[in-house]
Amino acid sequence: MGRVRSRTVNWRTVLPVAGGAVVLGLGGLYGAGLAAGDDIAEGTRVRGVDIGGMGRADAQRVLDRKLGPAFAAPVALKIGGRIEKADPGALGLSLDAAATADRAASAGSGPVTAIGRLFASGSRDVEPVVRVDEHKGRAAIDRIAAAAERQVREGSISFEKGGAKATAPVTGVAVIEDKALDTVRDGYLRTPHAAPVVMPVKQTQPRIGPHETERAMKDFAQPAMSAPVTLTLADKRIPIGPAALGRHLTMKPDSANRLVPALDSQGLLADPAVSRPVRDASQGPQDAVLRLDRDDRVVVARDSGVGRQVTAKALGEAVVPLLTRSGPARTGEIAATTLQPRFTSASAQRLGIKEKVSSFTVAFPRAPYRSTNIGRAVELINGSVVLPGQEWSFNRTVGERSKENGFVDGLMINNGQYVKSPGGGVSAVATTMFNAMFFAGVKPVEHGAHSFYIERYPEGREATVAWGTLDLRWINDSPHALYIKAESTDTSVTITFLGTKKYDEIRATKGPRTNIKPPATRTGSGPECEVQTPLEGFDVSVGRVFVQDGREVKRENFDTHYTPRDKVTCTPEKPAPASSAAAGGSDAAPATATSDSTPLG
Repeated sequence: MGRVRSRTVNWRTVLPVAGGAVVLGLGGLYGAGLAAGDDIAEGTRVRGVDIGGMGRADAQRVLDRKLGPAFAAPVALKIGGRIEKADPGALGLSLDAAATADRAASAGSGPVTAIGRLFASGSRDVEPVVRVDEHKGRAAIDRIAAAAERQVREGSISFEKGGAKATAPVTGVAVIEDKALDTVRDGYLRTPHAAPVVMPVKQTQPRIGPHETERAMKDFAQPAMSAPVTLTLADKRIPIGPAALGRHLTMKPDSANRLVPALDSQGLLADPAVSRPVRDASQGPQDAVLRLDRDDRVVVARDSGVGRQVTAKALGEAVVPLLTRSGPARTGEIAATTLQPRFTSASAQRLGIKEKVSSFTVAFPRAPYRSTNIGRAVELINGSVVLPGQEWSFNRTVGERSKENGFVDGLMINNGQYVKSPGGGVSAVATTMFNAMFFAGVKPVEHGAHSFYIERYPEGREATVAWGTLDLRWINDSPHALYIKAESTDTSVTITFLGTKKYDEIRATKGPRTNIKPPATRTGSGPECEVQTPLEGFDVSVGRVFVQDGREVKRENFDTHYTPRDKVTCTPEKPAPASSAAAGGSDAAPATATSDSTPLG
């Protein structure tokens, strides 16, 4: 038998040799992997598109063809409950296929990955590269956000055509713009995707929500419009229908965010559907009316009476509680304010109105416009009470002589001839008032005579008025009140002052005509031309003499200058008036009138 001899291995020699062989082997594998480096690793996919084993150029073409349309499709953006679609190009977003291919290739260029590529099996996903133009993207999002923004809308209730209408509340939505671009980019990276990109938004909830709107509609609005309400005042009934109520009814949120009713009482009171029946149910106060008996003593022709008035405040307080009721309960009383008369029979006694102080009458030819205008002025003047020291004004008392104030067109003097104008003829009232004032002995403040003389008036003792330029004013400088009684017929006007006489008697004097000027002749034309008879111009002085205890205690002079009244003919010719006096007696440009006062011991 032979002997087995054991051999000892020299590991110091074997290990370096073996290690070198491994390195050479791995190096060879890495080199082989690098040799395949132009190819993208097998199993590499981008959004499901397989580009494994392709070169970069081929991979780019495949990605453009297969993913390009999806990345170019409009992006759906969800802003609150609204969907907006935007073109990726407009958003500054696009697929970079070349960069994506580079990313896929570079992912396998490391030693481990390169060697592993030779033995790889399965798949590997690579995220696409997206190109972003931030400036363009932010501008596009700003536009989209502005268009899609939704203002918060409160729940509300309105009233139209006798019915109630609820407006649903809307939550306010605004895009949070500093986060929007990143959100859009992240959503775009998920392409192709089915779900819209949910934009970051700030929502503002309305204070008046759907529940409160529904409650207010049910509890108040619908009952309020269900039927008319009826107010009672004395024996009068004032019905107010839903249409009139709705025109002046609103619902507004209070501090607790509840809708509460608000009634525009002033507007409701002025509404024609309400103002007419309210006016019929109301009544103004009646002043006492005085007259003279057969012995010229002051007596009461009609006693005074209180009035009643409905105020806006009372109307609102009466209406609002009825709006939520039904049936007969929608009828209720309204409180009226009591109006006291300004002048009573007791006032007359207290103010010393006990006798006739003065009276004057002016006659005039019958004409429809005179009856209307003189009658209207008398209506406005009659019953005036002028207290001691108080000033009376024709323009303030009568007002503008306009159609709205009850006056019609009549003749007046303008530029030395007759023309038609609203209120013509009221100078007959002014002349009558001037003479009543003259013979009452009270103090004149402002007056003016007609530019030329009108024969039916006293020379130098007549007056005209013109709205805005000439007034007839006087002051009651007596120690007692004066009551003015004015009345007219179709041919005359009379004004009487009642009170307590300050002087026993007032006398009038008149001097001769001086500075006489002959009239000229003029020709007019057109529909406004009025034929005019001639009359000379002149100056005249009138005296007012104050008599007390049988002797003269004071004298005043009134100097008046009248211009000539030219003869006017019209072409084609119009017939002349029956007399110059028949044409006159209207508002007119004034003559020059002055007065001086000389007290006597």
